[in-house]
Amino acid sequence: MALHLYDTAQRTVRPFEPIEPGKVGIYLCGATVQAAPHIGHIRSGLVFDVLQRWLEASGYETTFIRNVTDIDDKILQKSAEAGEPWWAWATRYERTFTDAYDVLGCRQPTHEPHATGHVTEMIALMDALIAAGHAYAADDGSGDVYFDVRSWPRYGELSGQRLDEMEAAADADPRGKRDPRDFALWKGAKPGEPETASWPTPWGVGRPGWHLECSAMAGKYLGDTFDIHGGGLDLRFPHHENELAQSSAAGRGFARYWLHNAWVTTAGEKMGKSLGNFLLVSEVVSRVRPIELRYYLVAAHYRSNIEFSEEAMAEAGAGFRRIEGFLERAIEVTGPVEPSIACAEFVEAMDDDLGVPAAVAALHNVVREGNNLLAAGDSAALRGCVGSVRAMLGVLGLDPFAEPWASRAGGEGDRLRTVVDGLVQVLLDQRAAARAARDYEKADSIRDRLTELGVAVEDMPSGARWTIRGGG
Repeated sequence: MALHLYDTAQRTVRPFEPIEPGKVGIYLCGATVQAAPHIGHIRSGLVFDVLQRWLEASGYETTFIRNVTDIDDKILQKSAEAGEPWWAWATRYERTFTDAYDVLGCRQPTHEPHATGHVTEMIALMDALIAAGHAYAADDGSGDVYFDVRSWPRYGELSGQRLDEMEAAADADPRGKRDPRDFALWKGAKPGEPETASWPTPWGVGRPGWHLECSAMAGKYLGDTFDIHGGGLDLRFPHHENELAQSSAAGRGFARYWLHNAWVTTAGEKMGKSLGNFLLVSEVVSRVRPIELRYYLVAAHYRSNIEFSEEAMAEAGAGFRRIEGFLERAIEVTGPVEPSIACAEFVEAMDDDLGVPAAVAALHNVVREGNNLLAAGDSAALRGCVGSVRAMLGVLGLDPFAEPWASRAGGEGDRLRTVVDGLVQVLLDQRAAARAARDYEKADSIRDRLTELGVAVEDMPSGARWTIRGGG
């Protein structure tokens, strides 16, 4: 079947039909650069990296926009507390996000616009909304500009909420609002804020509201109507609801499909700094290979929560190493093999709303088939198997023989892993030979020795599977 995606706005999986045949425009709400990212922050970047890769593998030309919010209440607050210029603070943490995307193999977006570079487009959008009667400048002299939610009957359509059931918008001083649920398009400058954090407008000096930024940048780079808009599930309301309302009220078609990824949770709660349960990407990759962390984070369906645990991450790492080990052993026999064609089950899974769990299961099935071909010495068929595995891994951004991973191989961690894999495999081969010879005492002795060393062995139909208990 052709690609189908779950559209949050319509609350159903529906066929994907781009505006222009063969081309797809994607807008992802990116980082608010107030602090270093934890793995929950990076999940949307990984999800949309896989989406873009699959669209391109399916023959589409993509334009991928991932913005940077580099002016924000929290940026101003944290930089002031630290005694640093707000722009220096934002720049520093933007680099940590860039490093996190890079270390996990996310490709760079087509464009990465910054909010502070698009004030002109924001002023034009506010002007259009005021002229159409959907926005107003506060009459208290604050310089604030608000969107009038009661002027737009469709407000709430994305999140499925009724206006009368919504709480007041807490993004600005309510004194200048006609309705407490009106949200800020523009925030007038306040005493004590740095002058460099303000821009002149017809309604007063100030800075943009968060929601306005994304509508202006999406329109700038993708046009009034584009294909896909997305981000984390927590952005659906109020951020994306407000984006949709202000853009539509200005006469723009805006996004035709809305995609939202679920959270990374710990103990059932969304991972976040306020809960004190976050795990910085920079910390996790100091103890886990980045490619294995990526495998762990992309292997779940994007609309399912990931309940983070060290044990689950270790299990995922062992699963990826089985794929990687097969490729290494097979390529020793076949020589270099370029990516070819993904298996039909993988294609069907990915076309079904990016069904990565089923796609990964299909990938492992091909690896099992490849191991059988390797044992049988069928090098011709093995080449086709290796090409298919590489094609599937490429879609997931996990091909160890492609960039960025290929040029990162050979470090101390990779060399140590290769040694450990090799030594364990030698013992497992000896155990398999003993079992084949019905020397069960020797086979059990080898297993017991591995257990003492912290290596858990599980006998599967495809052969022995091993993991390091409590580790990667």
